[in-house]
Amino acid sequence: LLLEYEAEQPQFPDVPELKHGSVSLESGILQPLRMEQFYSACAADTVGQQLLPIPEVAPFPEPPDPKICSPREYLEYYIFPVLLPGMAELLHRAKEEKCFERKRTKFIACDFLTEWLYNKNPKRKDESFTEFFSIPFVNDWLKDHPRPPIPLSLLLSEEEASIVIQSFWRGYRVCCDSEIQELRQWQKQLREDKNIIKTVKEFWTKQEAK
Repeated sequence: LLLEYEAEQPQFPDVPELKHGSVSLESGILQPLRMEQFYSACAADTVGQQLLPIPEVAPFPEPPDPKICSPREYLEYYIFPVLLPGMAELLHRAKEEKCFERKRTKFIACDFLTEWLYNKNPKRKDESFTEFFSIPFVNDWLKDHPRPPIPLSLLLSEEEASIVIQSFWRGYRVCCDSEIQELRQWQKQLREDKNIIKTVKEFWTKQEAK
């Protein structure tokens, strides 16, 4: 009966027969599996997987009604598809502005994202690009909440900043010259002797009286 049962079992010709089995019943000694047999079996499995038919992708469901859908559905269908590309573009611009290298920069992430989202609005598809400070609601907000001016050190480029620093250093080196120091002392003494400040003050007092 056992022989008849084994004869009825299906055969698997694709599976390579291991001549050096992992376990020998006669000796009871565990033998290592040969690497070429292992790789040939893996290759056969890979080919079989490539020949399998790829299931068709299900059609994308229709977006839910934004007035009655859940908060999660609203985020997934209406917020994230627009916000995530803007965040990616924000990271690219921040890298260009070297925000990851410096502690302070002129780049304001909220301003950039507001401008990007406003211009990418599908309702403004055929309209021209609008700068951040020209957006109507931004302009109205800044009228009531004015911003302090950005420091000049953040507005200058690296080339412009280097020119300013070099000019200041050259001027300082010139002022340290002995002849220049003598000239400055002479001018100072001249101003004190003639009292230029008092003379100018009296002049403007007479002009204002007229």
